[in-house]
Amino acid sequence: MSKRDYYEILEVTKTCSDGELKSSYRKLAMKWHPDRNPDNSDAESRFKEISEAYDVLKDPQKRAAYDRFGHQAFDGGMGGGAGPGFGADFASTFSDIFDDLFGMGGRRGGGGGGRGRERGADLRYNMEITLEDAFNGKDATIHLPTTIVCETCSGSGAKPGTQPTTCRTCQGSGRIRQAQGFFTLERTCPSCQGRGQVIDEPCPACAGAGRTTKERTLQVAIPPGVEDGTRIRLGNEGEAGLRGGPPGDLYIFLSIAPHEFFQRDGADLFCRVPISMVTAALGGSTEVPTIEGDTTKVKVPEGTQSSRRFRLSGRGMPVLRTRNRGDMYVQVVVETPQNLTRRQRELLAEFDAECSKETHPEANGFFAKVKDFFAGDAD
Repeated sequence: MSKRDYYEILEVTKTCSDGELKSSYRKLAMKWHPDRNPDNSDAESRFKEISEAYDVLKDPQKRAAYDRFGHQAFDGGMGGGAGPGFGADFASTFSDIFDDLFGMGGRRGGGGGGRGRERGADLRYNMEITLEDAFNGKDATIHLPTTIVCETCSGSGAKPGTQPTTCRTCQGSGRIRQAQGFFTLERTCPSCQGRGQVIDEPCPACAGAGRTTKERTLQVAIPPGVEDGTRIRLGNEGEAGLRGGPPGDLYIFLSIAPHEFFQRDGADLFCRVPISMVTAALGGSTEVPTIEGDTTKVKVPEGTQSSRRFRLSGRGMPVLRTRNRGDMYVQVVVETPQNLTRRQRELLAEFDAECSKETHPEANGFFAKVKDFFAGDAD
């Protein structure tokens, strides 16, 4: 069974800061600590998984290695527990990272092996979905132009029936050494660009790159509860590597289109619903839409004021990777009548003439305070 992504385990993004990483770890560690979950048999394994992920990502060097090579960076020396030491295989791998950073191309001396097999680039795909898609989840189909392994040469870059040969300039080391006084300078071999091998007869289909461009069709499972900016990683679905190198990853960034009725804040939904002046004064009920695609009734008490909110528990968005849901908040807005007939105006005038302080306590209280304020200034 493949291991879960460490960033996914800690519920953070790959670009999170050290502070965000630490904060998320503390919250999850407290949530899944076995002492706090004596009746949950999965708590101990979840706690170990969280601790293992944090032990790697909190260390800048280990995190850099994980970002570059994933779990393979630790297969040789850290084992399942992600211990503090670096094994021999990992040390060799990590030194290649520094080679990449300082222009050495990640290639070591010696013959054969994986020299020249460069990892493919990661790709980004932006996808806009509806709020309903974020609520229900979705199986989406995307069409992505990218590079794939050349079918003619199977990624070697060499013409079928031939093989790359050892570079005669560097004798397969990928580097050239040059003595200058007391120092010996080492630079990338200009003949093979550090690969240690040269292709005398390039593949005609890919011109020696070992990969070609093609539009691919991929299926993406979007889970319920995703938010705007959520990133989905599809491992090994990025660009193919050079000359048979491992492929990169594909990152899908989600954006959620504005909704006609709802605004979202985390797992909560907010809906603004107009009601008549009569309903607000006498009480009654009003129908409101729900994210499920139907309507529900909200009871409006007598004397409801404009902008009052009503909470519908558990009618909001699902919380990602849980069975919980947020709440829905309905804000009623009392609509002032327009385009009144003559008789309607007369009735409202009669109603206003019979109103007392008890009918409009907030308005009368406000103006009483205003009168007292100005009376105090006069003194």
